[in-house]
Amino acid sequence: MAPAQKKVVLRSFSNELAWGYLPQAGFLRDGQITLMATDGRLTPFPIKTLKRIAYVRDFNLDDKVDPERIGRMTFQARPRGDGIWLKLTFRDDEVLEGLTTLDLAFADTLLDDHGLFLTPPDPRSNTLRVFVPRLALQSIEVLGYVTAPSLRFAAQRAAQTGTPSGARSKPKSAAAVITDTQPSLFDE
Repeated sequence: MAPAQKKVVLRSFSNELAWGYLPQAGFLRDGQITLMATDGRLTPFPIKTLKRIAYVRDFNLDDKVDPERIGRMTFQARPRGDGIWLKLTFRDDEVLEGLTTLDLAFADTLLDDHGLFLTPPDPRSNTLRVFVPRLALQSIEVLGYVTAPSLRFAAQRAAQTGTPSGARSKPKSAAAVITDTQPSLFDE
């Protein structure tokens, strides 16, 4: 097994499960995923049959119902991590919330109609990351953009302290600019 291969559990819409190894990116070719099964065989899976791919800590091979053990499917409160807070509705009406990064890879995967990676709501669950094929989704809803609390606190501290009189004025930090121009999504 190459070091880039990670443990995954594939789940189809018919609730069939497959365990094996996939790289973290670049695993989709010609509309299918080639999974290296736990016994070493390469098995192709068409992307249109998959509901999600869970990158997991442990396989939990004895659990034939919920080996991913995602835990909560929605956030109980505002997420603590950075990123875009999404609510995904699958074709079978199941809902999954998660955080994804705001970068070019996110835009590229949506434009290419492949899918997207999410960090699930429960950081203590067996599932570390989830790949959801675009074909598996009924809708995607953006619930918010979550920034790092450290950036907000640094900007507030800079605004409160100000610059001493007679001192040269420093340009605003990136955090201060973000705080000044970004509307608040939550009452804090």
